Amino acid sequence: MDQREKDLQQAVEQWHRRGWPKPWGLVISGSGLAVDLTPPTHGPIPLAELLPFPVRSVVGHPHSVEMLLPHPERPVLYLRGRVHAYQGYDPDQVVFPVRLAALLGAKVLIMTNAAGGLDPQSHPGQLSLVRDHLNLSGLNPLRGEPPAEWGPRFPDMTAAYDPALRRKIFAAASQLGIELGEGVYAGLAGPSYETPAEIRMLQVIGADLVGMSTVLEVIAGRHMGLRCAVISLITNLAAGVTDEPLDHEEVLHFGRAAATDVQRLLNKVLAEG
Repeated sequence: MDQREKDLQQAVEQWHRRGWPKPWGLVISGSGLAVDLTPPTHGPIPLAELLPFPVRSVVGHPHSVEMLLPHPERPVLYLRGRVHAYQGYDPDQVVFPVRLAALLGAKVLIMTNAAGGLDPQSHPGQLSLVRDHLNLSGLNPLRGEPPAEWGPRFPDMTAAYDPALRRKIFAAASQLGIELGEGVYAGLAGPSYETPAEIRMLQVIGADLVGMSTVLEVIAGRHMGLRCAVISLITNLAAGVTDEPLDHEEVLHFGRAAATDVQRLLNKVLAEG
């Protein structure tokens, strides 16, 4: 048993000692999107209590953990904020919460993130459901020798973003009157924003959205059998698409502006199970 297995085993044991229910689903919020969801049944506790390594702060990520009960039979583990590879974490650390939730019995992973829009017709504040991704981070959480019981050595990523779950989210958005686009998300390492030349490259290879998270968690989630969905908030038009300079405060501003729609959409999807 290697160190990551030991750390996860200890985290599972600690979870059982805490007495919280086994999660049916895991929700992870992105920059500026740590909205209040259905009233928590347990927590909040600091994210650091769940992880076997220090949690470094990022503006817009409160880093707390709650348990929700939006559906009578489907408890949800809710992480307000995530850790990122650009902070110096390795891929196994980035996906630790996903693997922990899967080992505890979770079946569904829903994430939100902030993204740059590559389509000139898109606009800041728009929500978009990810239908596929381009992992351009140079990282992969499956490198090495993951335990065979976690999943297949070469997992199929054809339906990395679960079609049935995406249909459910689209239906919920329609019923709520929320505009919801769709696109391919390019995950880069960060933390610098992309150059105009890099954005032109991403447009050529089929990306609609770009950000610095998400792809590692989805790879790990699919490997362990989770049904995955990701809602991106377009917080800015990417470099070269507009002449405006890029700024993290702008990301947080549009996150706050879209918070109500994100909250309504997630609460409805989770309540329907």
